[in-house]
Amino acid sequence: MLEVKIPPVGESISEVTIANWLVKNGDYVKQDQVLCEMESDKATFELNAEQAGTITIVIEAGTDAAIGDVVCKIDTSAAAPADAPKAEAPKAEAKKEEPKQEAPKAEAPVAVAADGYAKGHAGPAAAKLASENGVNLSKVSGTAKGGRITKADVLAALESGAAQVGDLSLTGNGGSREQEKKKMSNLRKTIAKRLLAAKNETAMLTTFNEVDMGPIMDLRTQYKDKFKETHGVGLGFMSFFTKACAIALLEFPAVNGIIEDDSIVYHDYVDMGVAVSTPKGLVVPVIRNAESLTMAGIEKAVVDVATKARDGKLTLEEMTGGTFTITNGGVFGSLMSTPILNSPQSAILGMHKIQDRPMAINGKVEIRPMMYLALSYDHRVIDGKESVSFLVRVKHLLENPNQLLFGEDPAKLLLGLK
Repeated sequence: MLEVKIPPVGESISEVTIANWLVKNGDYVKQDQVLCEMESDKATFELNAEQAGTITIVIEAGTDAAIGDVVCKIDTSAAAPADAPKAEAPKAEAKKEEPKQEAPKAEAPVAVAADGYAKGHAGPAAAKLASENGVNLSKVSGTAKGGRITKADVLAALESGAAQVGDLSLTGNGGSREQEKKKMSNLRKTIAKRLLAAKNETAMLTTFNEVDMGPIMDLRTQYKDKFKETHGVGLGFMSFFTKACAIALLEFPAVNGIIEDDSIVYHDYVDMGVAVSTPKGLVVPVIRNAESLTMAGIEKAVVDVATKARDGKLTLEEMTGGTFTITNGGVFGSLMSTPILNSPQSAILGMHKIQDRPMAINGKVEIRPMMYLALSYDHRVIDGKESVSFLVRVKHLLENPNQLLFGEDPAKLLLGLK
């Protein structure tokens, strides 16, 4: 009997959660077949069968387990089911007998995944639609992979009316008094610990400014179609902010530094953390050497890490080692907030909602698209002058996007002026 143990998945990880079994107790599994998905406090991993045989599950889904624990056993002496060769036959004769490839449908992988950890979770668009129309997501069956609820599922629930909350006063029911208690995931527990540590172990405070987003919005309107046609990716605000911050961070190295024991480590590069909200919680994948990337390179990197984050496919390497973080609460409608440091980093920039506001410009009142910026920083590393100067520099670059190419006025650069 072969014991399958939880392998080491990272230097600092001692515990994982068995998120989802992809096979059932007593199933015959093949060598290298994926058995289950495991969640650590940082990422999701797959566990493969070391040999073929009949599986006996030892640790059920939703249970925490330590590295090295026996998660299941495989009886390697068990004979393969009689229908196993038939299932493999179409693979060998794929060119001659293509219709036989319909055999995998009998395995019903979607039905197995429907009981996964994604079951009952709604994507951003689905959650928004449900909130706007009073749909109780707990009564909606998800049809996407892992049981995730899609926008189409919410629309179907609206049409049937079965999951709609409606006006409770008309039903004679005083309202639901139900409660649901769910165990915190390893990721959520780690987020809680890190945020609490950042508040308690750093001298954190926040400075604010505002930026006129008109120049960037005009530039995007003018070139977004050509940009997408040329580079195959959309032109968003994140690339402008990443570029502006990268330039400013190299000019103010303390904002890009971290405390290590009794020393301050300064970096001559920018590994930019981008906060991404996922159904499981907030993760911060890192874009390496952001200071050397083009606008298209930044946009492609943002799309790549954001997609991996939402699919739970980020690796530990992709989430460690950042020197600075940008978080965008504006996508959820936040007008102003004070972001919490992503330790051990010394600063984090918060973007917010763009809102038209009356501004005094050259003695006249104009309506401009304004965004509040918030820089939270560790006062042990960064002085007030540096933090304010950094944020003013970011504001200046964003309001003058033509300077993002060289980090200074192209006209002055041409004339050799300081």
